[in-house]
Amino acid sequence: MERLIELMESRIRRNVYVRFGGEHLKTYHSNMERRWVLSLHNKVLFPIVTIIIMETFINKMRKLKGIRKMILLEEAWKAISKEGMAEYLKYLFKTVRKFFGEAVVVTQEVEDIISSPIVKGTIINNSDCKILLDQRKYVNKFDEIQSLLGLTDKERAQILSINMANSPSRKYKEVWIGLGGTQSAVYATEVSPEEYYTYTTEETEKLEVMRLTRKLGGNIELAIKQLAESKRKK
Repeated sequence: MERLIELMESRIRRNVYVRFGGEHLKTYHSNMERRWVLSLHNKVLFPIVTIIIMETFINKMRKLKGIRKMILLEEAWKAISKEGMAEYLKYLFKTVRKFFGEAVVVTQEVEDIISSPIVKGTIINNSDCKILLDQRKYVNKFDEIQSLLGLTDKERAQILSINMANSPSRKYKEVWIGLGGTQSAVYATEVSPEEYYTYTTEETEKLEVMRLTRKLGGNIELAIKQLAESKRKK
């Protein structure tokens, strides 16, 4: 175990991205973005990989002076449901900023935030930046969310206005960003057609990209460029 941690430390230089769940069984390294992605959806390996994450990031957090460090936990409810990881997150969020680092938690369900005492007592209280997407499906329980996140009535109104009056001539989604209770606003997130078709999760659009890729002999970059250009002409 110590040897494995040492090997990981020798390779990780910047961001550590932790995915709890997902399609990938293996851990993989992206050279382009210089980050490690650890996929934790194997019940047998979960406690082992958890220890590796804890030891690796804490060591890097303390050793790398003057370098911004970030650990991003996606689908975090699976992590904080485990006692050992919950205590680690509690420690992490209280200390990471002292070492020029950031800890980010991402979840698709507000219920995950509401139901966890770890999130309520630690993560939210130590998170100066909060980002929320469209919350219309939670409008009937937003009183509880507002109380939990410490939102003002103005911030509540901003959040519930997300995607309510979007321009039909543009393809974008809105997002609310709040900074420490002192500043907040709703922003439009709009990307180029090339970026959109690179990262889209809509199955029909992904199939369209893959069909054109096969037609072009496997050149997905050219397929995305051609698809984006065809959409611009419409």
